[in-house]
Amino acid sequence: MRIEPRQQLLEIWQALARSSFPKGTWEWGQWGTKSSVADAERLLCLLYPATEIPAFRLDTPDETADDVLDVLKSLGGRLDIPQRLLSILAEFTRVHTAEDGTPKFSGGYYFNPVDSDTKLTDEQRELGVVDSYSMAVTLSLATLGFLKVFLRSPRRQEIMDLAKELETKTQKRLTAAMISLLRSFSVNTFDIESPRGQNLLALVNQDHAPTRVVVQNLQRRLKPLRSSIGDSFVLGVDVRKELANENLMFECGWSWGLVDGAPEVPTRATAGKQYEGVAADVPYLYFTVVALDGIADLFSERTLTLGLLDEEQQRLSEALRMRWEITQQYWSTIARFGEGGSWPLEDIPWPATGPQTESEYYSLSVAAILVQDLVRRRATDDDLTRTVAVMEELAVRGRITRRMTPGDPAVALHNPGVRLPLLGTEKLGPPLEWRMSDFSAQLFKRTVQLATFSKNIDAYDRLIRLAESLLEHLWRRRVSGGRGTRLWDNIRAVYPHSPDTSAQPVSWSMTERMAESMVAATHLYEQPPIRSRELSNFATALLIEAGHLFGAELMHAKGEEDSRRELALKAVDISLRRARRVVAEQPGTACALAMEALGALDSLTRARDAGAKGG
Repeated sequence: MRIEPRQQLLEIWQALARSSFPKGTWEWGQWGTKSSVADAERLLCLLYPATEIPAFRLDTPDETADDVLDVLKSLGGRLDIPQRLLSILAEFTRVHTAEDGTPKFSGGYYFNPVDSDTKLTDEQRELGVVDSYSMAVTLSLATLGFLKVFLRSPRRQEIMDLAKELETKTQKRLTAAMISLLRSFSVNTFDIESPRGQNLLALVNQDHAPTRVVVQNLQRRLKPLRSSIGDSFVLGVDVRKELANENLMFECGWSWGLVDGAPEVPTRATAGKQYEGVAADVPYLYFTVVALDGIADLFSERTLTLGLLDEEQQRLSEALRMRWEITQQYWSTIARFGEGGSWPLEDIPWPATGPQTESEYYSLSVAAILVQDLVRRRATDDDLTRTVAVMEELAVRGRITRRMTPGDPAVALHNPGVRLPLLGTEKLGPPLEWRMSDFSAQLFKRTVQLATFSKNIDAYDRLIRLAESLLEHLWRRRVSGGRGTRLWDNIRAVYPHSPDTSAQPVSWSMTERMAESMVAATHLYEQPPIRSRELSNFATALLIEAGHLFGAELMHAKGEEDSRRELALKAVDISLRRARRVVAEQPGTACALAMEALGALDSLTRARDAGAKGG
């Protein structure tokens, strides 16, 4: 199945509009407003493409494309759509704000009790979670960008008032989410002899070297990060004392929520109450990746161009960026550790180093962090290429590019998904867990992103073919009937022996990941194609020959009735000029144009030779 991001995004939007506007007005449905994560994912399915892709923009009604208007016609006309969107965003903000004005980031029904016979307490349902903080950053920035463009033109006073109120509340929510991300960051220290230390040692010692040598090399590689954390972290965490002991190992990333004992972040902004945390002070790979994705939006080109952050938010953004960079470097170092042999990342599945168990999902998470780090520091293409084999192997192990048999344990990777115990939730009730069932969508998203970064033709081709296989798999998993038609996730469509999930027909996490993936695919096709040195040399050689023959052809005398020859030469001149302009970026196109010109020149030569013989 070919990746056609525009058409596929239009289908997602059409299905979303049908599901959320069944009678011409927005309806949250049975599960709506019961989880800030799910509600944010639902809104991002619409707002993220609308603010990331110019062809899908909704903030300038006069520029909204006709096919976009057609799929969103249940929202109204060209002028109605942005106003409806403002009202929906305002309702979302109101629902997820406490009575005292503090933004709420509750996990809600995304939390699950470890023991299915127990029930969550109300306090547990209202617990904030990193997924919500990260989604709030992305959704808030998208909302602020939408408002900034929408308000450039005069609007009715009631629309202006609603927009201004939404802008104020969104700024507050963004600040609160940034503070919460700072307070959810974890730097965990442990002894190498502890179970955690032994797990880390087994992970990085792919060459079976002496333990002492491995520990010394690992400490040496991590020493700059240890210094950076100890010297620079002043907001939300203070671990200088623990890191001063170089005999202790450490790991960093994000816990599942506000860390137990995390100090309040001093701020001049009005962001509401800073609640006490209960989350265990240990990093979770899943939540680390989620946090990194959201934080990256704070310093994206669009955020900087539109000036979406105020002075206080910029200060918080710098603190988050520091954690973003250090975390990427840490996990990139662990993933590639060794002396030229096999990477730990290539030893699938990624083994447990924390509260999670080993899983292909964590191999995918580490691969996502590694790719971002390699791109950030412009690593060699060989490093990126080695990750391709990891992605292909993950698709095989997930039974996406291979057939799943009855009773195959791989089905649990998709349904019920990977289960994460949320350490600390037992303080408020029964122990809770978080389930990740979006392995296929995450793998598709990361594959498309890796293809965007890759400059190796063979690796790019493998990634595109893998992405097309993943998309075909995911497209078959769309819901086939009811309110959620053509949204996700009908997992039994591809895994018939999987447990029934029809009680909750729409998975907004899967649907949002698919929308994100299509945005990533759009960016992929917007960039120039990969250039081949061999093809560039071939194109240049063809242009040299064609240019020479063209000059030689111009040397021949013009006949009295030679209009056809003049037209042919003009066409050749246009083709050669075009070929010279694109040869650097599109050598294949230049080859085609040069060969077309060579064919036309040869036809003129043969015609002239035939005329000479006939004369």
